[in-house]
Amino acid sequence: LFRPGLVRLQPRRLGDRTGLLLALNVLAVGIGSFLFHTLAVRWAMLVDVIPITVFILFYLAVALRRFLRLSRWVTAGIVAVFLILNYLVVPVLEPLMGTTGGYVPALLAIIGVSFLSASRSPFVAKSLIAAGLVFAISMSFRALDLPVCDADPYGTHMVWHILNGIVLYMLVSLALKVSAAPATR
Repeated sequence: LFRPGLVRLQPRRLGDRTGLLLALNVLAVGIGSFLFHTLAVRWAMLVDVIPITVFILFYLAVALRRFLRLSRWVTAGIVAVFLILNYLVVPVLEPLMGTTGGYVPALLAIIGVSFLSASRSPFVAKSLIAAGLVFAISMSFRALDLPVCDADPYGTHMVWHILNGIVLYMLVSLALKVSAAPATR
């Protein structure tokens, strides 16, 4: 997953530090997930969760800047509001969906940016909807994992990870395809 992201950073795109940071962030997500699922200790859980959180917030900022052409200040404000709403909404969702509820705000952000970008770029909107659809399916497999584990010890968690890899690839690829043109002030 990491290599294709870097391959897309062809010489003409090497100046795209944001794309490089997204690709490195995906690598950190993979390493963190591997460590947590291998060791299952508290520090490994943090190495898993922190890069995921950083990716969600960073990608939201990238999407707002690149796809919607919002200013830095507006982007920072929206990301801050997203973080606060996430903090308030996730505890309400987790009793209903387990820890999968923590990913609902990210899914809603993908869908929201898609709808807001539809008039500016149908390509971006369709690409985000496709990534959101794969993410929703992925979340379904994650939510089903514990109930399925009683009947099948392998569960569905592996499908969650495979589909999330696809989602990350789709999102980073989209960010690399859309130029980093100046945003409005």
